[in-house]
Amino acid sequence: MRFVAGKRGMIMGDLEQVEVVPVRHKAVNRQAPVGCAACSNRRPGWFCSLGSAVLADLELATTTISLPAEAPLFTLGDEARCLYLICSGYIKLTAGRAQDRQMIVRVAGPGSMLGLYAVLSHGVYEVSAESLTPAQLRPVERDRFLSFLRAHKEAQMRAVQCICQEYRFALQDACRIALAETVAARLGRLLLELGHQIGEHLDNGAFRFPLLLTHEEIASMACTTRETVTRTLGQFRKEGWITIEDSIVIVNQPERLQGLI
Repeated sequence: MRFVAGKRGMIMGDLEQVEVVPVRHKAVNRQAPVGCAACSNRRPGWFCSLGSAVLADLELATTTISLPAEAPLFTLGDEARCLYLICSGYIKLTAGRAQDRQMIVRVAGPGSMLGLYAVLSHGVYEVSAESLTPAQLRPVERDRFLSFLRAHKEAQMRAVQCICQEYRFALQDACRIALAETVAARLGRLLLELGHQIGEHLDNGAFRFPLLLTHEEIASMACTTRETVTRTLGQFRKEGWITIEDSIVIVNQPERLQGLI
């Protein structure tokens, strides 16, 4: 996995430039799909790591769409007619409505499936999704996805695993907010979560991930203020626990952050 500089931090490298669509509209540009089996962003345990034959059938049910940065994908409360597999780029998931209080609940990266629970339950999207960087996704209409699941037991099991993964993410959010007594503990837990969810593990036990969120957005996830986030990150850097260079966070000593929790 390789990161290159982008507008809000770091974005996935080698992303093909596409025609930009208006930010406040859901219309997106379509392009020829890239074969999932040859994709370098496939990760073990995620939906796109299914067997080649199953992936080939999934590709028949979908195509590839491209979003520019800061473009809405779907909105909380919309009927879930479609789910989305992220091929590249990063998506911000937010709970709450724009006119009320909002909270970022997750940053989703390559391999993540968005809207899975909502589609399987024939419900509505429970969060809003907006691209943080230019992104490529594979949308799958609800009925076509359900037919695909009925035809492949392997895909059924992977869908269950993805639902369990979503449960684990929700539990992590709850623990970060309710159980971490200090700001340093909440921020440390958040950095560990981002590292596991969208990061890359390094040989020495450290890991790195792109810094896609502003300090204000990080503050909303850690239930604190922007000034406190800036000060606490500065302390982590001073201690040598993390390094931030060119909008890449390297967690050098994850055990130190874990010790805060």
